[in-house]
Amino acid sequence: MKKAYDFAVIGAGVFGAWTADFLRRSGASVTLLDAYGPASSRASSGGETRVIRMGYGPDELYTRWAIRSLPLWRELAARVGNSLFHPTGVLWLSDDADVYLKSLCDVLGRTGVKHEKLDAAAIAHRWPQLSFPEVTWGVLEPESGVLLARRSVQALVSELIKGGVDYTTCAIAPPRAGGNLAVIETTAGTKVAAGAYVFACGPWLPKLFPELLSSRIFPTRQEVFFLGPPPANTSFQPPAMPVWLHRTHPDLPYALPDIENRGFKIAFDRHGESFDPDIGMRVVPQASVDHLRAYLQKHITG
Repeated sequence: MKKAYDFAVIGAGVFGAWTADFLRRSGASVTLLDAYGPASSRASSGGETRVIRMGYGPDELYTRWAIRSLPLWRELAARVGNSLFHPTGVLWLSDDADVYLKSLCDVLGRTGVKHEKLDAAAIAHRWPQLSFPEVTWGVLEPESGVLLARRSVQALVSELIKGGVDYTTCAIAPPRAGGNLAVIETTAGTKVAAGAYVFACGPWLPKLFPELLSSRIFPTRQEVFFLGPPPANTSFQPPAMPVWLHRTHPDLPYALPDIENRGFKIAFDRHGESFDPDIGMRVVPQASVDHLRAYLQKHITG
């Protein structure tokens, strides 16, 4: 059995890694475990890039969390001497009937987040490579942007290891029900003891706690596309293009500009079919490609 810790954190994604960081800074002994490694390609918080935005409609609590989060990522970047955040701006696109965007604007005002209200003419003038004929107004968060997600989470875990957190790549067996949890066991048979356990496993939680969570958490497939701009075309790179979120479309498309020449990223914020994060097929079907092409033909002009 491995030595006893104050805390064992299972899952080295963004939530698990930051939880381990705060626990370690409080003086606790911490072990961090992950089945595939920090920010792996299977992880929900992995991927090359993720959006950091302050707008969450009427949900002011999320806005305040995001306001607190961004300086922490900036501090991490300063510690590791690496650029982890790109302030591309985040542009919300909608129409006059959108109560969500109106609430978002009110919350940004109350919390002191810098933002601009833009009419359709201003949007078309500033971003001519985009075409949204049904959009009547938008909100720009000029200081929000894109986090290099994979690099950031891996940098954070490296810092944790230097700071005394024990990290291990291992898979955890589902804990046995009944009574207090004295130890957890890996699929290899190793046992880890801690005073408390934090399970930050995202889509793996229903597998670890099937009786409790299999009817509450439903991982689904959501596809992300990286598109190569035409040769010598910089209109999809910052500062020419911000992150944008298209709220008048039923599939709620969102896009990230081309960061570090990895391609213009776009996805639809909709639930797909049920998905197994361990063995699910990750090849994009032709129907999804056709759906994306139809959207791009209508809304991308650059």
